Amino acid sequence: MTDTPERPQIEVSHYTYRVAWLAEDGEFVATVAEFPSLSWLAPTQFEALDGLESVLADVIVDIQEQGEDVPEPISERSFSGKFNLRLGEKLHREVALRAAEENLSLNQWVVRKLMADT
Repeated sequence: MTDTPERPQIEVSHYTYRVAWLAEDGEFVATVAEFPSLSWLAPTQFEALDGLESVLADVIVDIQEQGEDVPEPISERSFSGKFNLRLGEKLHREVALRAAEENLSLNQWVVRKLMADT
């Protein structure tokens, strides 16, 4: 008899959900960032979220049964605080010029611009 490896218990409530009203459908839609192809429509916010969590639990079981890796919730991931960004030479020059005009490093200027959009 072959033992099956123990699968880690995945807590679906740890994923990143959003529930929004869709006027054109007259219902709420729930989505989950880590699984962008999944959504659930329902007449109330709570039903939309509950429906999506239920579907997600089934999807996770299917992924595990296929031996594939289940995406880790964003809330449980580690982040270094660094990322590399590639942009064209012309845009790089423009951004560097704007940063210099504001007496900021390129990194400081980009962080400020990103924070302005959050």
